[in-house]
Order: sequence, then structure tokens, then C-alpha cells
Amino acid sequence: MIDRLCIFGVGLIGGSLAMGLRKAGLCQTIIGCSRSKNHLQRAQELGIIDDYSTNPAEAVKGADMVFLAVPLGAMHPILAQIKDHLAEQVIITDGGSAKQSVKEAAEAVFGSLPPRFILGHPIAGREKSGVEAAIDHLYQDRKIILTPVSDSDQTAIDKVTAMWEACGASVECLDVKVHDQILAATSHLPHILAYELVATLVDCEESDRVFNYAAGGFQDFTRIASSDPVMWRDICIENKTAVLNMIDLFENRLKNLKVMINHQDGDAIVEEFSLAKTARDKMLLSNRKHKDNNNKDNQ
Repeated sequence: MIDRLCIFGVGLIGGSLAMGLRKAGLCQTIIGCSRSKNHLQRAQELGIIDDYSTNPAEAVKGADMVFLAVPLGAMHPILAQIKDHLAEQVIITDGGSAKQSVKEAAEAVFGSLPPRFILGHPIAGREKSGVEAAIDHLYQDRKIILTPVSDSDQTAIDKVTAMWEACGASVECLDVKVHDQILAATSHLPHILAYELVATLVDCEESDRVFNYAAGGFQDFTRIASSDPVMWRDICIENKTAVLNMIDLFENRLKNLKVMINHQDGDAIVEEFSLAKTARDKMLLSNRKHKDNNNKDNQ
């Protein structure tokens, strides 16, 4: 049981965690904190939080769990404001998409990563943002990645794990650097491509007609371009090295495809596309089996 949970950023990620924990009956009191009083009032009206404060130092008083669901660029300022107001045994965790960035922010504020600060990242989301987008089942059958370090407190790891499992998620642990490399490939690059595809079409001739005839495939591919630009700006900057490496790999692949098309090398194009289809089909099958196994374990 979490006695008092303080959530910074009661939007899709933070709000959905609050709703999932409330549904599971695992949290007694949930406090929200952000810069917008109107936003927090709406969260309280929806029953997502019990109370709120726009003052970070005030919000964390008495909290035994703090969850940071804010853009990466806001991590350091918030940690600096709450540092001297935290309960002695408080557990801090976060939902940031680049773990090295959050680790460095914590080290800059506290001198080192506190043992009870458990870095985490829920692999879940929607293209919608804000408190109105929060749902109580967002983390059901989703992966949560924790990136504890060598001196992380095991009791804190266990409690953060239990928090996410109560929301229906499965929890796995990765090294900080490995996490950032994997997420640059599977999440950061796809969002960048979706944004840039839409931006490219905005600049092309007959732009209005292009969007008028956009069909399901285009809408499916670019759905995530409706995500919060500020959040993704921070991710690009804070995970710069891994993101740039993935852009380089993609650019090289695209250059090779241009050569195939230019030379009308149909066999090479089929081989390239078949490689991708096989890999994706295998991934979907593996995910389906994993979900079925989890359902059996929970019966």
C-alpha cells in the first residue's frame, strides 16, 4: 500500500498511473502537482487526484512515493525544488524516456543518485495528452522498464515494481545505457519519422490535396505525430547520441533503397521489404504469446 503518492505532471502518464492505482486499491491519497492550477482542478474534478498544489515543496510533504511524469527538461528544476522537503524514506521514480538524462539530473541535485530513486520508464502511451486522455487501463499488459544501479535499494525496487504490477503491467530491468539505445530505436526514431513525414508533406506542392487524399496507411503511420512536441523535443535533446546514431542508420538504409529504386532492382526491393515484414510478423507473434502467457499466469 502507498500511503501518499505525489505525482508531478497529472497528464496521460501520471494520470493513468493514479487511475490504475485507485482502481487496484493500492493508494490511499494521491496529490497532484503542476504549474497549472486549472489543470490540477480538472484532475481533481475527474477523481484522478485527491488534492493538489502548484508548489513542489508543499506537494511532496509526507509523501512516501513520488512519481515524476514531466518532460525531461523539467526533471532537474523539480528535483532541486523538492530536495530539502522529502520524507526520509521516500521513494522517487519517474517515467522519463531517456534514463541517463534523469540520472544525471538527480546526480546534479543530490550529489549522487539516491538509493531510493528508482529510474523507470513505462512503455505505454497514446497520441493524446493531458489529464483528459488518462485511462485506468493504460498499463494493462504493457512493459515497464526499471533501470536500477548497483546501489539501488532493493526494497524500493520491489515497491516500485509492485506499484506497476498493480496496474496490470509487467516489469523488466535494463542497464541505463542499454535502455536509451533500445528506446532510441523503437520509440524515439519512429516519432521523429512521423513528425518529419507530415512536415515534408506540408512543404510539398499540392499540400492541401495531399492531405485530402490521405488514407488509412498514412493515418496509421503518422498517428504519433499528434504527440506532445515539447516532450519529444526534450527526448531528442536529452538522448542525443543514441537518437543521432539511429537517424544515421536509417539514412543509410534509405540511401540504399534509393539506389535499388533508381536501378529498378525489383528483386533487391522485395528482399528488403520481405526482411522487414518477416521481422515485424515475428515480433507480433512473440508479443501475442507473451500476452497469452501473462493472462494464464493471472487466472
